[in-house]
Amino acid sequence: MARLLSTLLVLGLLAGTAAAFAVTEHLKLQRSPIFRTDVDKTFSPVCRCSTEKARIHFALRRADRLTLSIQDSDRRIVRTIVAGHHVRRGGFGRYWDGRDDAGAIVPDGVYEPRVHLAQQHRTIVLPNPIQVDTKPPHVRVLGWIPRGHVLTPDRNFRHERLEVRYRLSEPGHVILYVGAERRSRSRSQQTTGIARWFGRVNGRGVAAGRYRVTLAERDIAGNLSPQVPVGIVFVRYVRLPHGVYRVKAGTRFGTRVRTDSPGVRWRLGKRSGTGKSHLVLRAPKQPGRYRLTVRVGDHEATAVVVVEPGP
Repeated sequence: MARLLSTLLVLGLLAGTAAAFAVTEHLKLQRSPIFRTDVDKTFSPVCRCSTEKARIHFALRRADRLTLSIQDSDRRIVRTIVAGHHVRRGGFGRYWDGRDDAGAIVPDGVYEPRVHLAQQHRTIVLPNPIQVDTKPPHVRVLGWIPRGHVLTPDRNFRHERLEVRYRLSEPGHVILYVGAERRSRSRSQQTTGIARWFGRVNGRGVAAGRYRVTLAERDIAGNLSPQVPVGIVFVRYVRLPHGVYRVKAGTRFGTRVRTDSPGVRWRLGKRSGTGKSHLVLRAPKQPGRYRLTVRVGDHEATAVVVVEPGP
């Protein structure tokens, strides 16, 4: 009798195991009720940028009553985004702003979207973890050119490019500021590289003057680093060293022209011509005040020539 009971018990256990195995295999063969998932991998809820929310999107094979929540690494629910919401088959999407149910920003870490389908009695954790990152990155300036900190974007292919070598604390986009304006943003997210600016805005060279250059980084999550100073760059096209020249009528006088162009055009009164960076001109024979104009491309420098009576 005891042997019979033992045999029946073994047979029952085997039957139960076989049934459980069959159910498991059946579930494996069943298609998931959720497909086509698309979830943002990293975001910063404090960046005040386009990545301050994480997009959660997926599709349902059939309609159901859905609850979408966010769980932390300990599988504790920190935020319920949708509770018992009737959803049709097809696409479904929501955003998570990185806050818990109390409205506080969650600690940095990895979180997972969890979907409960009431009618199918299924709870599915999406295989798309979300990284919350609120720490700003850092950027380091390794060096920069041009020599003498002078930029001359006058299309003569000399001193027309500002280059800043940098290293980032983490992958991200480097941003170059000239003055208070953003002038370039790297396409790649490599941690080392060169930021470039050609002294132009909308195809035209910026006004001559003194400009402060800084760098910053925006990481993948969207956090922006503090701006790091690079230095001062002087944009110069053509310049005369003096605003007023006093010369005797009919005499020759010379002046240097500060430019990196090999040639310049000049006009003094009714006379004009071309020359190099060191001009030697003859003063008008009649005393008076005359305008001296020196041009390089579309840019010019002017001065007043005061012609005094000769000896």
